[in-house]
Amino acid sequence: MTLARTATELTDRILGGWQGRIAGNMLGKPVEQGEVWTRDRIDRYLRQAAALPLTDYLPEPISESDGFELRPEWRQCVRGHIHGSCRDDDVDYAILGLDLLETHGFGFSTEQVGDLWLLRLPYLQTFTAERAAYRNLANGLKPPLTATYDNPYQEWIGALIRADIFGWTCPGAPRRAASLARRDAVLSHTGNGVYGAMWAAALIAAAFTAPTVRHAVDEALAVIPASSRLARTVRRVVALHDTRMSWEDTLTTVTEETTGMGWIHTVPNAAVLTAGLLYGDGDFTRTITLTVRGGLDTDSNGATAGSVAGVFGGAAGIADQWTVPLEDTVRSAVFGFDGVRISELAERTLRLTEQEA
Repeated sequence: MTLARTATELTDRILGGWQGRIAGNMLGKPVEQGEVWTRDRIDRYLRQAAALPLTDYLPEPISESDGFELRPEWRQCVRGHIHGSCRDDDVDYAILGLDLLETHGFGFSTEQVGDLWLLRLPYLQTFTAERAAYRNLANGLKPPLTATYDNPYQEWIGALIRADIFGWTCPGAPRRAASLARRDAVLSHTGNGVYGAMWAAALIAAAFTAPTVRHAVDEALAVIPASSRLARTVRRVVALHDTRMSWEDTLTTVTEETTGMGWIHTVPNAAVLTAGLLYGDGDFTRTITLTVRGGLDTDSNGATAGSVAGVFGGAAGIADQWTVPLEDTVRSAVFGFDGVRISELAERTLRLTEQEA
């Protein structure tokens, strides 16, 4: 595998991936309800608070009755009120993936992923496809039936948000990262749900060595079927970006073309994420703020965008307003990990990467 140029650089990029994922998740968490918090509504909220252009965590509401009702957790994840990260499944799964690789190594099986869920992850902290798969596991079903039985969420975004650890531990090796992500994803997903996980893992792995974000996006596209709806949608965003169409018009165009899929489906969220990455062009703040302003599953998209941008520019490229409030601390529902240091998670990830180098 091709590593970052020096051990110091690799360390910085892995830490940047963890910090970026957590910061992007926290940024999007207050407005995570895509059918309510549309792109237009998010920007109206920001204009009312004089927070455009967005360069920090979301501002708190001007009043409790201003018509903009944030998610209940907003008090712990808006600017000025953050003391460590809030608990969220978008971060829990990165932690669980780390535990998976530490426990079973890179030869893990899909069955071992399921066993670890039952051991480490509370049922009520799972959602959509993951909850369906968890229920199926508890009832004695085995993969791949865990993904298909009584599970209407098979192509939603859940597997994609679990993919980061496979990218972080396969720097410069997107195909290997995608293969690991697929083995995890088929526990709960099929079709574009699995492709989304493979694509995200490859995107993160490519960000370690790609000369530009566009190169990383192109490399990630190569690991999923070209005829899939996911690949066609990502290529569409790339093509519109290449015409120098504005970010707003690109998202308006692609939104019209993915209407009816719902706000948690992998495909429209991948479009928002791709647009944030391309128009952010490697700048961490611009990347995560554009991605969250794009709407849909804002905390998941912000987290993955932050992970890619954090790896691409390293922790040194993330401004203090994103990292200092996190206080190097993670709240987690994963058994044994609540209160763990972000720096420790990065160090443990680095050790896994070095073992496989």
